[in-house]
Amino acid sequence: MARTHADVHEKLHSERGARKHEHTGRSRNPVIKVADIAWLEFEKPDLIRAEAFARAFGFQAAMRAPDELHLRGTDAGAPCVILRGGERSRFTGVAFRADDEVDVLRLADHTGAPVLALPEAIGGLGVSLADPSGVSVRVVAGTHPLPELPAQQPHVINVGHASTRINATQRPRRVPARVQRLGHVVLQSNRYLETLNWYLDHLGLIVSDFLYFPGQRDRGPAMSFIRCDRGATPTDHHTLALALGPANRYVHSAYQVADLDALAAGGEYLSERGYLRSWGIGRHIQGSQLFDYWRDPDGFMVEHFTDGDLFDNTLEPGWAPFTASGLAQWGPPVTADFLGTHPRSAGHEVRSMLTALRGDNEFDVHRLLGLLKAAKS
Repeated sequence: MARTHADVHEKLHSERGARKHEHTGRSRNPVIKVADIAWLEFEKPDLIRAEAFARAFGFQAAMRAPDELHLRGTDAGAPCVILRGGERSRFTGVAFRADDEVDVLRLADHTGAPVLALPEAIGGLGVSLADPSGVSVRVVAGTHPLPELPAQQPHVINVGHASTRINATQRPRRVPARVQRLGHVVLQSNRYLETLNWYLDHLGLIVSDFLYFPGQRDRGPAMSFIRCDRGATPTDHHTLALALGPANRYVHSAYQVADLDALAAGGEYLSERGYLRSWGIGRHIQGSQLFDYWRDPDGFMVEHFTDGDLFDNTLEPGWAPFTASGLAQWGPPVTADFLGTHPRSAGHEVRSMLTALRGDNEFDVHRLLGLLKAAKS
């Protein structure tokens, strides 16, 4: 009996699934399976200015030294961000958490990288690697967990005719949205497919959604939203997102807050203090989360999010065209700042494109045309 359209998409969350021979979004035999993202690392020339923004954004300091600052959310666990002093502001790497130190040892044995004791402030063991794009990737286990802090409580909402809030008002204050945890990081790579496969093979991540440039599906995906494989335990729709582009770089990172009121009132707090909103408020398609994007004083993009999708490992990847209009279900039109087409960043983007076209990587003229079409569509 022939399979129907509904049968083909039985375990999908999107309108389209993979065609025959397209990328499966999984490794057949990964070295390990990481449990979650742990933290991000940056260098900043001015840690005092960086901490002022971080507190307005909703972080709290877990550790402060003259040349190092650890920022945390309210959830128990590791810090979300580690900032170190440096001559210029730059992203220096990402750490993922393994469930057990045995996984760290297994990964070290497979790659030939040494196992190192982490600094006493963090504890545990780690192995430091580099993905094919050159991004520093650390896998850690056995770290000292930070204790849980008082969290910002979500509001009780009257939805439709379900009235649960009686004789009580809603008065959310314009205060920093209290960050709960680090949700995901987005990276750009001019060695996209090689880098994608590296994360699937080494860390056991699996793809939730693929995007392809308009008219270029036959050339394969150009972006992937990638989650941890925790088996039947649901996990974030994406812990890592990877996009094909002219440069190997950090794009943004996302931090969970309690609810829409926390996100919106926290945004008002940031706006009143002169910080730049890059794009928002809206709701994404891939991942479904409510979002609000901001620039820190050094120009790095960070996101508040809430109400994101949670998937177990039974869902297969969805496939969709990569378009600017397809980045959100609702909200203001995507901004030039978010897309990197604003005049203040256009010069840098053009230079990176020209450099990539002259190099040995996956970003060729056809991919450039696809990226430009996606930005306009």
